[in-house]
Amino acid sequence: MIVLAESEWRARAAAHRARLDELVGAYLERRAAGSAHPVIDFLFTYYGHKPAQLRRWHPGFGVALAGAREYDGARGYHRIAPNGSGAVVYTADPAFIQQRRETIEFIAKLLRATASRPAQLSCFGLHEWAMVYKTDEIRHQQVPLRLGGTGTDAVVESMSLRCTHFDAFRFFTPDAVGRNAEPLTRADQVAREQPGCLHANMDIYKWGFKLTPLISSDLLLDYFEFACAARELDMRASPYDLTDYGYEPVRIETSSGRAEYVRAQSTLAERSAGLRQSLLDVCTSMLTIDADALPVS
Repeated sequence: MIVLAESEWRARAAAHRARLDELVGAYLERRAAGSAHPVIDFLFTYYGHKPAQLRRWHPGFGVALAGAREYDGARGYHRIAPNGSGAVVYTADPAFIQQRRETIEFIAKLLRATASRPAQLSCFGLHEWAMVYKTDEIRHQQVPLRLGGTGTDAVVESMSLRCTHFDAFRFFTPDAVGRNAEPLTRADQVAREQPGCLHANMDIYKWGFKLTPLISSDLLLDYFEFACAARELDMRASPYDLTDYGYEPVRIETSSGRAEYVRAQSTLAERSAGLRQSLLDVCTSMLTIDADALPVS
């Protein structure tokens, strides 16, 4: 076990907070003023990991913090005295690995299966269009559709829906569901996820924070930063007019727009491969740990 001196880990925690503020500081200021944001809100509302939770730094399993009394009683932590020295430190609890074992096993299985497949780059981000197809119930009511309802429906009808991600598919309108190349179910998730999918790649962040505090916050912020980039492309290619928020559209209703989308999607897929592998390595390592052989408080 590595024990970090108080001065060292507090410096690392401060650097983590500064990095997060650079990513979303302006957004959090708008949020505090009661201003909604159709692009960035998703990263905190859908995924459910609140800014305050993301802001708190964790060293990850196997690293202990000296003088970290604010971690006393924190979820997933315990106190130990390394080598019987009497110097109390705080670290992620090995018992928490056992409690989360099924989750870790599922995440590892999903990540491994996703990485084993070739990237599919022919969906053109139409999942967002399928969510507003032939309906007046628009998810982002404060943002207009670029092409209006009729124009949006025409785009969906002009191309094939090839969504492979159940958590996008489940928000399709009833009329759009039958237009997808294949029906998707939760039970088929491991068998269908593929590394070209923006949402499967954004979900690396989701799976990472489910392992908090067993995973280091440095890695988790890497995943969050990637999710921000993927979400931006996701919404730029959507049917919504986001120019008032500073986002230029990727006009996937045109051949040049589809080519632009594929290039950006491919770049993100390549970037996600290393992130996915890093999380898989963390899961694999934790699954080899014998919690009964580790020190306890």
